[in-house]
Amino acid sequence: MTHTAVEAADSPKVTDGSFAASEVCEFSNQFFSDVATFAHLRAMKLYRLHAAQVQTVPRIPCLDHEAMLHEGIAPHAAAYVEDRETGELHEIVLIPSRRRVEIDTASTLQEHTEGADVGLIARLHDIRPDLTYSVNKLSWLRGDRRVARACRAQVALRDVLLGADIDTVSAAIERLRIIAALMEKQSRVASWSVRTVTGPLLTVVGFLVYQGLGRLAPEIGVGTASTFQSLVVGLAGGLFLYFGLKAVHLTEIANRVWKRAAEYGLIVAERRKLRYSAQEVDGSPGGTVTTVRGGAEK
Repeated sequence: MTHTAVEAADSPKVTDGSFAASEVCEFSNQFFSDVATFAHLRAMKLYRLHAAQVQTVPRIPCLDHEAMLHEGIAPHAAAYVEDRETGELHEIVLIPSRRRVEIDTASTLQEHTEGADVGLIARLHDIRPDLTYSVNKLSWLRGDRRVARACRAQVALRDVLLGADIDTVSAAIERLRIIAALMEKQSRVASWSVRTVTGPLLTVVGFLVYQGLGRLAPEIGVGTASTFQSLVVGLAGGLFLYFGLKAVHLTEIANRVWKRAAEYGLIVAERRKLRYSAQEVDGSPGGTVTTVRGGAEK
């Protein structure tokens, strides 16, 4: 069983002041110890929390929230876990200050069967009925499926967490990072194209519409001409607004793919470090133990 203890990065209180740092450490340690009774902890993502003990699983910062400029998000710890019975992968997010657990399905898409999140919540509720639970469903607006498909086309989450050939996985992650960078550049080209043509085209359309319909005003009526003028200009503006928002949306998707590639890279780097540490332990003289941080203790 793997015990995971975390402590608040902001001392002495967590953001909302409801938990002291020592209480967060004990609370989180107990929760993930309970999770380890039915699932293997494969990796952890920490937001404004620090691991208090040497771990045998990769630990990385939560890039999704660390990249945000505001600090209104409560400190939390997320773990990729593998069900001991089915082998399915899930992401469990613990927010200690709110005594809340969330199951994120976007990051583990196609890594578990449909409806497995419901069974996971039921199992968690059985061992920790004092917490509140929810499932973060896939968002069409955020493009969760598109991000997952782009990532899985190069490397699967299971390979990142469990793949034996770390060098091959690292090469696949590097390809994903390059593709994400190209996606971001392509989306910026589309965004700048829309910005460049929107002003001049709207000016031309408005001029032609008002001049043409203005001449027909005596025949069709001033009110009718004014209505058509507003309708045509509004439709043209709405069309350009749609293309502009679509370009921004593509940029957001590209950024998320890049962050996913960066996250995978950090996990693999931690796995490599842990593997080297384990090899040092196996090859060290009797009585010498090498910790994950590279130090040696008698």
